[in-house]
Amino acid sequence: MISSRPLDNSSSSIIRYRSKANNINGSDHHHHHRHHHVDLQLSISLRPIHDIEDDDEDEDEDEDLAAEAATGCVEALKWQAAEQIRLAAMEKAYAERVRELTRREMELAQSEFARARHVWERAREEVERAERMKERATTTTTTTTMSSDSTCMEITCQSCRQRFRP
Repeated sequence: MISSRPLDNSSSSIIRYRSKANNINGSDHHHHHRHHHVDLQLSISLRPIHDIEDDDEDEDEDEDLAAEAATGCVEALKWQAAEQIRLAAMEKAYAERVRELTRREMELAQSEFARARHVWERAREEVERAERMKERATTTTTTTTMSSDSTCMEITCQSCRQRFRP
């Protein structure tokens, strides 16, 4: 079984290859108790090569650092999500307030429009009434002027009983 993986993810690049060979000849391990461990290390940096025990300690430290970093990332994500929820709630409240103000303005505009329509209808009725009065006055004046001679002749003075002449 051959496995290859980088054991150190830091800025220096060290690639280690570890090869474990159990039972080289492939026979059952009960018959042959040979265990061969071959450790191959390839270094691409100027960093010194560590022993396997040091690598295990480094891996534990790296895992602790990774866990702390992951916890920090999780906390940052939680804070960011909470902040987004808070902002969304504020935006929702603002939108509700704008919606309520818009509804009130619409109601006010509708009532103003209804009032304006009522005033306009009353003014139209007043104009129609004035036109009817004018028409009546015009027809009455014409009739009165035509018959004024006969009417005047019928008027007599109470004391002398003579006819009135204009």
